[in-house]
Amino acid sequence: MPFLELSLVVRTEQQPRAEEALEDLGALSVTLRDANAETPDEQAIFEPGVGELPLWPTITLDALFDEHTDRRGLGAALGELLPWLEPDQLGFTEVADQDWERAWMDQFKPMPFGRRLWIYPWNIEPPADDDLVVVRLDPGLAFGSGTHPTTALCLEWLDGLELAGKTVTDYGCGSGILAIAALKLGAASAVGVDNDPQALTASRDNAERNGVADRLALFLPDDVEADLADVFVANILAGPLGALAPTFAAAAKPGAPFAISGILDGQQDELLQRYDEWFDALRIDTREGWVRISGRRR
Repeated sequence: MPFLELSLVVRTEQQPRAEEALEDLGALSVTLRDANAETPDEQAIFEPGVGELPLWPTITLDALFDEHTDRRGLGAALGELLPWLEPDQLGFTEVADQDWERAWMDQFKPMPFGRRLWIYPWNIEPPADDDLVVVRLDPGLAFGSGTHPTTALCLEWLDGLELAGKTVTDYGCGSGILAIAALKLGAASAVGVDNDPQALTASRDNAERNGVADRLALFLPDDVEADLADVFVANILAGPLGALAPTFAAAAKPGAPFAISGILDGQQDELLQRYDEWFDALRIDTREGWVRISGRRR
């Protein structure tokens, strides 16, 4: 069925109350986006640090309601709940129904990474080829489908390693794609760590679908219980990568290959200096303005 979409433009400090009001009025869903998107004032928001919830200075809340909802009555009720609301902050649009997961799946095509690793969506059957290592993914709750340059850089790095019998730690696991790929490439076990419980849920679901859930342990950062890793990979952001360098060093065995990504080109020099205290043979690889740093634990 179609829906009625109400779009509400607010300032950051107004967002919590506005979102609560929309939910009180029966919104089926509420999503947030940059009100200045596709303008010179657009601001990118990347993965937040632990306990952080960064938002844009001006936010558009898009709320979906049943198609038969009375627009005038909805606007009047919202005005009572939000006394500061002005008419020009509101907009209504009719939205056609759509199978959003299917639309995503139709755009997600098989992707190769390195010599043998492929990421396949569930709606496409991979060929019967023993030389291919295939990870199957559904749309998930968290970041990580292989389409982002940082994920691609890490997948290609994993494909180039000898992982048979190794233990791999994936810090900032998102959808679990890196840990799952490592297991499919021959790793004996993997540990996934993420500060978002939804990421752990998505990782667990994807691991079950790929038949490797029994070899993947998942933890919040404060709950990690794992032996030293034979291989360590972290795909987060430059700030947390810098802050967590001692943690990563303590989690990797001597001689363990490691890779970090989520680094914008231009941020690598500070991280190279930071990681030089614990890691050798540091090198950088870049793709589309993003950087991967790799090396070995001293």
